[in-house]
Amino acid sequence: MNTNVHLVKNLLKYTFGLVPIVAGLDKFANILTTWSDYVSDGLAGMLPFEPATFMMLVGVVEIVAGILVLTKTKIGAYIVSVWLTCIALSLLLSWTYVDVAVRDLVMAIGAFSLAKLSENEQIGPSKK
Repeated sequence: MNTNVHLVKNLLKYTFGLVPIVAGLDKFANILTTWSDYVSDGLAGMLPFEPATFMMLVGVVEIVAGILVLTKTKIGAYIVSVWLTCIALSLLLSWTYVDVAVRDLVMAIGAFSLAKLSENEQIGPSKK
């Protein structure tokens, strides 16, 4: 693999591996932000528990997704890409934190790109 492509793949792998783990852990600590603020009123009304509890469950999903990116990069990156897209769509549907929604869509594209790079690497070098 070209060294620049390898560098980009590794940067994306560690970004999409470590950031979800950190964000997931912070769902329990609320150091970066108060995560329950991101739960729309409509969703909060449907939950059988407090929004903070819901965000802790979200944190567990994010931690698992980050670990998957680090250990099984292709599948983990696809999961992170879908997860970020779902978060962005949820924010867009409630028309709250639209700036975060746009950022998450851009990050989803990056995670998808990592998945595609990982897919090509597993196929092996092409023979010309």
